[in-house]
Amino acid sequence: MLNFPIAESFSLFLVPNHLFDFRKLHFNMKQRLLCGVLFFMGILFLAAQNNYPTNQQITQRLQQLSSDRVATLTSLVKTETGQDIRVLKIGTGDIDNKPAIAVVGGAEGFHVLSVELALQFAERLVSDHKEALETTTFYIFPNMSPDAYAQYHGNLKYERRGNATKVDHDRDGSVSEDPYEDLNNDGFITQIRVKSPMGDHKTHPEDARVLVKADRNKGEVGSYLVYSEGVDNDKDGKFNEDPVEGIAFNKSLTYKFPVFEPFAGDYPVSQPESRALLDYLFDQWNIFAFVTFSPANNLSEPLKHNAQEAKKRVVGSMLEKDVALNKMVSELYNKTISQKAFQQDNQGTDGDFFQWAYFHFGRLSFSTPGWWVPEVKADKPENGEGEEKPKKPEEKPTVTKESNFMAWADREGLTDVFVPWTTVNHPDFPNQKVEVGGIKPFVMHNPPYAMVDSIALEHTNFILELAKMQPKLEFHNVKVEKLSGGLSRITADLYNNAPLPTHSELGEQSRWLRKIRIDITKDKEEVLAGNTINLIDKMDAFESKTMSWIVKGSGNVEIKAGAAHAGFAVLNVKL
Repeated sequence: MLNFPIAESFSLFLVPNHLFDFRKLHFNMKQRLLCGVLFFMGILFLAAQNNYPTNQQITQRLQQLSSDRVATLTSLVKTETGQDIRVLKIGTGDIDNKPAIAVVGGAEGFHVLSVELALQFAERLVSDHKEALETTTFYIFPNMSPDAYAQYHGNLKYERRGNATKVDHDRDGSVSEDPYEDLNNDGFITQIRVKSPMGDHKTHPEDARVLVKADRNKGEVGSYLVYSEGVDNDKDGKFNEDPVEGIAFNKSLTYKFPVFEPFAGDYPVSQPESRALLDYLFDQWNIFAFVTFSPANNLSEPLKHNAQEAKKRVVGSMLEKDVALNKMVSELYNKTISQKAFQQDNQGTDGDFFQWAYFHFGRLSFSTPGWWVPEVKADKPENGEGEEKPKKPEEKPTVTKESNFMAWADREGLTDVFVPWTTVNHPDFPNQKVEVGGIKPFVMHNPPYAMVDSIALEHTNFILELAKMQPKLEFHNVKVEKLSGGLSRITADLYNNAPLPTHSELGEQSRWLRKIRIDITKDKEEVLAGNTINLIDKMDAFESKTMSWIVKGSGNVEIKAGAAHAGFAVLNVKL
């Protein structure tokens, strides 16, 4: 049995500090026994959590969270491999009638960081921030792509997107006949480069490990053909275009569904995972905003408004007022998150979830990768004043995402991110020099696990700050005037005391979100002026609306105003 000082000394490194703090416990004999159990559990936890968690470890952490009274864990559906698509609903009180934020991880299976960010947000929320639950409900979908996610821990590692359903991606009548092949038997799918005068790639001028496309407009000559590591099994000139994986969650939603493209499916929302999620969301009227951890990014850089696209029948641009809200939330994000984005040009792709949540669900929708490879600037040469020597335009080095990543990895001392180019015999290129190598899968999208805790902490703080901006309806300037004949006039201002409106502009136009409803408890016969039920389409940030009724009789009158996604305000008036 452990004594307290020993347990305390180990508590600093056995488990994340957002889960346990032994120094706050008062120990008796039972608690010392519990501490001993936690000590050994902590050792196992530490050993397991030096890398991104497996699906089984995710399940264990979710089950631990659901043991708290504020959290309810539900399995929405199982994938073909038996993995659960889960939602963790966290809240207190009348949780279905409080404004809610939905947090989504695992939109892309190769983006394993996203799952950990969603999990750690849930863990910190339950352990350290229960006060936020007084006003806000949280729906956390930790992993929407568990089948694809499992490839990170598979014997063969490649950046997988699709689930486990069997699909003929190249539509040639055969299923998965052109999969990935590990030609150098290292357990990673990287690239092959083929020495050829017809090649369109060349080695990077600053880093020979990296390939870059030759710019023919500048007279550059390519020397390599580049393909995904594998063999052209069906002899159609393409490599790995029919892998052993199915439909990608983040390419199969209804907004701009990419018809006939690989990983999209035959029709939108064709998979049990996406269908179960959307069915669940359409029953949750209280969600006012989404935070999706995915490669798309409208947080470090807000979306732009395109007036022409916004007027089309199929709206192709975020509406003007919503762009202003995006800009405001983006400023909050950049203030909260210390790292600044580098070369982030993905602001949504066809069929993705982040755009569906805004364009087809009408809610405020925000997405971030959570982490970017930091920009590595060239060292400034010394010229006596410590200033960088000016370069001519033609001397400016070509910086690509790959070259920047390798420079960053070198600076950080990361040695396990690149497979050196190695010559192999390739059946599709006889008598030609073929090499296998390149940047390993996952490493450009997911930081080393040791960095994740601080990243998750900042994103937890951001989501909590976003929750503070939610619509907040209040009654102000309440007046009760006695009139003749036993009548009374009740006047009050309904006020949205928040920087966010009750409805997005698109949500208001879609007429899907519920309107603000104001009810007065007096019977219709006793309300002589003013409606017993009023409906308001939308209330902007810090907007007020004056309401008035003339009622007869005495006693108490209750006036209730709101909607599930905007919260409710209740006014009790004594006549």
